[in-house]
Amino acid sequence: MVVLHYTAMASAEEARDWLCDKQAEVSAHYVIGETGQVWQLVDEAARAWHAGAGAWGAVEDVNSHSVGIEIANTGFHPFAEPQMSALETLLAGILSRWSIAPERVVGHSDTALGRKIDPGPRFDWRRLARAGLAVWPEMAEPGDFHADAARFGYRFDADRRDALLAAFRMRFRPWATGPLDATDRALMADLAARFPCRADQSTS
Repeated sequence: MVVLHYTAMASAEEARDWLCDKQAEVSAHYVIGETGQVWQLVDEAARAWHAGAGAWGAVEDVNSHSVGIEIANTGFHPFAEPQMSALETLLAGILSRWSIAPERVVGHSDTALGRKIDPGPRFDWRRLARAGLAVWPEMAEPGDFHADAARFGYRFDADRRDALLAAFRMRFRPWATGPLDATDRALMADLAARFPCRADQSTS
């Protein structure tokens, strides 16, 4: 897996230095600056402490089964073009080296429902999908939103259904408001049908 984050710090250098500080007790494999500079902080084959408590599909220890990429952004402004271009190049290499499917590129918000919102509603997931580096849903026959969400990879219980809808919309419908609707159900049905999270994907 690859998990995308935003740094929520004033600068990429500040985030890089914090992630290298043992007292912080957090780390990531990569940091991408606003101008497209990429710093590798942890070897891809090593565990980094970027995801915290979270899960996706069969993966219950996301840190042990993912590459974490921190993108310099406060969460309140668009991601810069040089930064997105650098991310595309970096992702293409990671997916190729580790045979990771595009649907295994997720946001921190996907794996930590109700706890994390990064990379946030300003992140351009559709751009990554057009490059074959993530996925984007199409309209399908509306189905059971929650059953389809579990099939796609989201892990949740009855108490986190509102958080599930919020995370789904933040990534795929950031302009949407109100209660669960037919469009939500149609888009989730498509994701579940085309990109089901299989049990044998627990280690990648």
